[in-house]
Amino acid sequence: MSDRPTDDPKQHPTGNAVKDPDRWVTGDEPMTGAQASYLETLSEEAGEEFDPKLSKADASKKIDELQEKTGRGD
Repeated sequence: MSDRPTDDPKQHPTGNAVKDPDRWVTGDEPMTGAQASYLETLSEEAGEEFDPKLSKADASKKIDELQEKTGRGD
């Protein structure tokens, strides 16, 4: 057995921690295709306009907001 920390992020106490989108290193990059697809669906369900120019971080925050609004959240 080794005293070396594991490389498995699931074994690390913060491995599955949710990080604030405002602190994402890549948060200012364009949203991913998956984010765009899901956000477009949520926007439609919520009766809101879809903004395809959101950053990754802003898209994540908007997804959280619309999940709450549409009842799709946790």
